[in-house]
Amino acid sequence: MNGIVWIYLASVLAGYTLLNLPATSFLSGLTPFFDFVGVVAMIVFSFALLYTGVKELISRK
Repeated sequence: MNGIVWIYLASVLAGYTLLNLPATSFLSGLTPFFDFVGVVAMIVFSFALLYTGVKELISRK
């Protein structure tokens, strides 16, 4: 259980990194694509973290 939380957190950080990718690289033409993928990754994995946390809180006795 703890391992999957670290993977979700790393995915959120990877999405944040994609949003802050420097536009001076040779991939500068793909900046809008990287922004879109970064935003989607941050949203999806943030919701996954929230879902996992709520599920864990509810299942505890």
